[in-house]
Amino acid sequence: MVRLTRLNNTEFLLNAELIKFVESCPDTVVTLVNCETLMVRETVDEVVKRILKYHQTKNLIPKDGIMNYE
Repeated sequence: MVRLTRLNNTEFLLNAELIKFVESCPDTVVTLVNCETLMVRETVDEVVKRILKYHQTKNLIPKDGIMNYE
């Protein structure tokens, strides 16, 4: 799960496995696999970092920086 913030400043947890893509237009929009969209306060880069951290904790991607997003 990744912790994100809605535009009204309420926090929520999102199952990172359900994320299809993240885009900026100009607000950050997270689109889920069911095509539902969520607008969040975090930048695209921050959302991606949180997704990568989530996958690293599940050992789905290496922690040694091989897939470092920056």
